[in-house]
Amino acid sequence: MSTLNVGTIKSVSSAAPVFQNSSGTEKGQLAKAWINFNGSGTIAIRDSFNVSSITDDATGKYTINFTNAFPNTNYCPVQYNNAQTTGTAVNNFSNAWTGGFELATGTLKCASHEASNYADSSMYHVVVFGD
Repeated sequence: MSTLNVGTIKSVSSAAPVFQNSSGTEKGQLAKAWINFNGSGTIAIRDSFNVSSITDDATGKYTINFTNAFPNTNYCPVQYNNAQTTGTAVNNFSNAWTGGFELATGTLKCASHEASNYADSSMYHVVVFGD
């Protein structure tokens, strides 16, 4: 087993580095964007990577904009928040474009399976994987 100790890893192309095993099978990638932000009161980014801004669209609804656009809209955002809602929490990602997406947090309407009762959260964590 070997240990790699370096300060910087660079790809030989404009694509992000990919982790492979000795057979050349891809074993993983790095997150392409992430953000930790305050979603209640004064909306503010605490820290982020590849996120240029957020917009407070309405209670529990936000737009997250990437600094560097993705090559397509087939990316995968994963989100956690500490909203205090009653019922089944729903995190909805919609209107994805290469430069960002919309995020909504609420509780589930059992009959229609739609989010309702949108609620702000004091802490959101979002990480995005993709090409």
